[in-house]
Amino acid sequence: MRGRDFLSIDDLSSEELSHLLAYATELKAASRAGEAAAPLAGKTLAMVFEKPSLRTRVTFEVGMWQLGGHAVYLGPQDIQMGTRESVGDVARNLERWVSGIMARTFAHQTQEQLAAGAAVPVINGLSDVEHPCQTLADLLTMLEHYGRLAALQVAWLGDGNNVCHSLLLGCAKVGAHLRVATPPAYAPREAVVRRAEEIGGVTGARIAVGTDPVAAAAGADVVYTDVWTSMGQEAERDARHRAFRPYQVNAALLAAAGGRAVVMHCLPAHRGEEVTDDVLDGPQSIVLDQAENRLHAQKALLAQVL
Repeated sequence: MRGRDFLSIDDLSSEELSHLLAYATELKAASRAGEAAAPLAGKTLAMVFEKPSLRTRVTFEVGMWQLGGHAVYLGPQDIQMGTRESVGDVARNLERWVSGIMARTFAHQTQEQLAAGAAVPVINGLSDVEHPCQTLADLLTMLEHYGRLAALQVAWLGDGNNVCHSLLLGCAKVGAHLRVATPPAYAPREAVVRRAEEIGGVTGARIAVGTDPVAAAAGADVVYTDVWTSMGQEAERDARHRAFRPYQVNAALLAAAGGRAVVMHCLPAHRGEEVTDDVLDGPQSIVLDQAENRLHAQKALLAQVL
């Protein structure tokens, strides 16, 4: 994987994804044992942010440090891509100084332009189409909790957004079954669903997209949700709240899944909206495991591509 871009979960084969998760498990165990390794000594990562961040910034910055490298934070006012300077010019400059670029952008097209312009690897830290690093952490967390990924029953409730897109592709790659339930107007992109179904035809993953949250959650091993209104969608807030109210992950909906289901959320959470406090903070919640695993999954990715 050395030198490759990572803009989508679909950039990885099923075998490469499994290898990354195994490597992340090794790195996490080594970190907890106090064992230091520096495979990225002398390497530098430019972190380009068009959006604010807690988990993405801290986990990439700490991850580079733990691997012996260095990270440079570039906030929205530092570059102003597309206004002060074109995306292509930014990419061509950065490639002269750094070993790789991680970008958290509004538009997925910006990720593609960075990758096209830079000779160094570009990692998608979030775009409007995908959040592939989150899915790496999600799959690592499921694997830790259940000891397997194949044939796990995963339910996604809420918005068919960027996180949902990456999860569709990721579950398909590892053979996990995914049921997505969204309001009709907020379904995931058809092209992503078709691609997940195509992958699932090889791996055995069953992909289902519908509108009934209770049916999607029934018998699930994992119940996953995300915010109803993301950054940049504030004008849609009232309409989204009306549409998504039946999809709230609360005690009643969790009961429909059965007693074994764990609850996942990529965070930040809007408490009392997509998920209630008693569920988010309850014994079935593994959201902080997910947050921690952003660090370990991304370390595995960084060590492979830089």
